[in-house]
Amino acid sequence: MARLFGTDGVRGVANRELTGELAFKLGQTGAQVLTNVVHRPRILIGRDTRISGEMLLYALAAGICSAGAEAVDVGVIPTPGIAYLTRTHDADAGVVISASHNSFEFNGIKWFNGEGFKLSDELEDRIEALIHSGSEQPLPIGAEVGRMIEAVRSRQEYIDFLCDVSAVDLTGFKVALDCANGASSTVAAAVFERLGAEVHAYFDDPDGSNINANCGSTHPQRLQQLVVEGGADIGLAFDGDADRLIAVDEHGVLVDGDRIMAICAMDQTARGTLKKNTLVATVMSNLGMIHTLKDAGIRVELTDVGDRYVLEKMLQDGYNLGGEQSGHLIFLDKNTTGDGILSALELLGVMARRKEKLSRLAQSVRIYPQVLINVQVPNEKKYLYREDDAVVRQITLAERKLEGKGRVLVRTSGTEPLIRIMIEGEKEAAIEAEAISIARLVAERFDGRIR
Repeated sequence: MARLFGTDGVRGVANRELTGELAFKLGQTGAQVLTNVVHRPRILIGRDTRISGEMLLYALAAGICSAGAEAVDVGVIPTPGIAYLTRTHDADAGVVISASHNSFEFNGIKWFNGEGFKLSDELEDRIEALIHSGSEQPLPIGAEVGRMIEAVRSRQEYIDFLCDVSAVDLTGFKVALDCANGASSTVAAAVFERLGAEVHAYFDDPDGSNINANCGSTHPQRLQQLVVEGGADIGLAFDGDADRLIAVDEHGVLVDGDRIMAICAMDQTARGTLKKNTLVATVMSNLGMIHTLKDAGIRVELTDVGDRYVLEKMLQDGYNLGGEQSGHLIFLDKNTTGDGILSALELLGVMARRKEKLSRLAQSVRIYPQVLINVQVPNEKKYLYREDDAVVRQITLAERKLEGKGRVLVRTSGTEPLIRIMIEGEKEAAIEAEAISIARLVAERFDGRIR
């Protein structure tokens, strides 16, 4: 039986793979596993702007209430807002209904524990085992059945938190926002305006089906144009649930997660706030960024791909800054998960303190040529390449050609039916040819198509 939980909760096409029935079971079983039996449990629920969000909200809440817990509807809010509110409201758990950067037909359900951290593999396994077992747990009746309530001020509390924890004066900054027609549409402009910036918000009119549609952190091309046309100092692109950030400098050039966290790491080192003088990144991070930080005396610890693995390493070894090239950045002294708006404020804080344009800061971080190709394959086949002799030989051949001056990384997406081929090296044309060769072979052998 396929595993329900991926690297970022349970995700699938809404009403086909992620049904109302499954949402009910996840709510009921999650409440039973995560809550404290000595009081009536409270679970916060937030969502992004997808059309399927309300359907899944009521199914999930029904499951939670059937287990005797109180379901608190926070409404449309960024994922990190739920992480923050769960711990400050002393809730037993929090849930976000979102498929992050995926298109609108997808949706997902991810849980946070009472401390605002994503669930461990062990807890997810317990929830999944109960669902698959089909065993009936005792359920409350009468006055012990839970109820659903609406939290009307929670979004404002999250806005207040972002402004207070950052405390950066943005007077004089002209900021362009790409809200991805997602959850940041409800909070981002208010935060930056309150801190003094001149704000121009785009893609902030969600209709249920336009989330991430040619906008947001995975499609920043229009924002790049708008920054240049409008003479903005910076462009900030969030994904659908606003836990990612991709920036655009004043010339319209992209500044990805690698460069953002390197800029912030060097600034924190200069101010003596980077714990153990270490940044935690993933194996997808660019070698040039890693070498830049090492030259600056900053250690880089690498983990598997996924912000949950970055966070695990940070908690395990006492680090306070980590993230991914994709823009999931974790400032652990301020929030317990990736937070796109908070990351943007941290980056603007560096610009304000250093009195430097973003382009100048970004140029201080070396980036080697990198080619990334995605191959869409049937979900049940996305792990088979590891045992395929022809694919393994092709990868080995590409590695030999790099002669130690680059690397090849082939991995399966934890959230989509994709095999990702990434190659770095000194000559872009050469690594692109190798990446295409591997991608074509993968597509041929596993009924895939290059995307």
